[in-house]
Amino acid sequence: MTERYEVVVVGGGAAGLSAALVLGRARRSVLVIDTGEPRNAPAAHMQGYLSRDGMSPAEFLAVGREEIARYGVGLVRDRAVDVAKDADGEFDVTLAGGRTVHGRRLVVATGLADELPKVPGVAERFGRDVLHCPYCHGWEVRDQAFGVLATTPMGVHQALMVSQWSKDVALFLHTVAEDELADEDLRRLAAAGVDVVPGEVAGLAVDDDRLTGIRLADGTTHERSVLFVAPRAVPRTGLLERLGAELQETPFGTYAVVDATGLTSVPGVWAAGNAIGFGEQVVNAASGGYRAGATINGELLFTDLDAAVRT
Repeated sequence: MTERYEVVVVGGGAAGLSAALVLGRARRSVLVIDTGEPRNAPAAHMQGYLSRDGMSPAEFLAVGREEIARYGVGLVRDRAVDVAKDADGEFDVTLAGGRTVHGRRLVVATGLADELPKVPGVAERFGRDVLHCPYCHGWEVRDQAFGVLATTPMGVHQALMVSQWSKDVALFLHTVAEDELADEDLRRLAAAGVDVVPGEVAGLAVDDDRLTGIRLADGTTHERSVLFVAPRAVPRTGLLERLGAELQETPFGTYAVVDATGLTSVPGVWAAGNAIGFGEQVVNAASGGYRAGATINGELLFTDLDAAVRT
């Protein structure tokens, strides 16, 4: 038989757990479906979350799971592979394990995956001394020798940003031709003291499990202890697409169009976290989940009251 809940939350990261916590405290029956594949899993710590600065992502999620359990929220380790809207405007979610669960309302907090540049060594060191977000890791690597790997001209923006944390920054053009850089960008790079290094990057130099340099295809190696890269964001929008939700193209991927509460163009479906944007950090994702959860509770309350009035 199909298990029935008032709200099904797909995704057990900061956004999904936050929505589930609010709804559980509102005495709603809630199920969280989680694959256990958070975007920030490679990171040893997360930063910028007031009172949780420096906490490991794994510990943060473990605490969150404990908190939702106190309020009777269920959690299943599985993957939602399909979803359908029924005649009543409610939702049947099919899991990879064969179960089907029903929710009156649905929260999609499936996040995104980071597709890293295909340079040998980058994936293996991602989250350690190969990084992508200065707000997440800049303080911890401050004043070290930074490299920035350009895969598009947007690499200039990243190089300029990380110069706030170190004055020793080199922009490796890699697959970007020098003539692709705008004159204004070159002037800004010069003003920031960023060195521009042409030539394709062939790999990383590593000694004693530490990044020591960036190796070019011509055989030269430039000493660097940190490398910033720009992953290609791959939002996990499959469920939203199946429901016909409106999506929008951005320079950083395709995301759900939502209102201020996270409501998508599909009535009854909310989205939060990296399902709505590349730049949703943990603290933003938790906030978005909270807003979605509180809105859903109120919407269910008045839907049921209005139905009672009509009868």
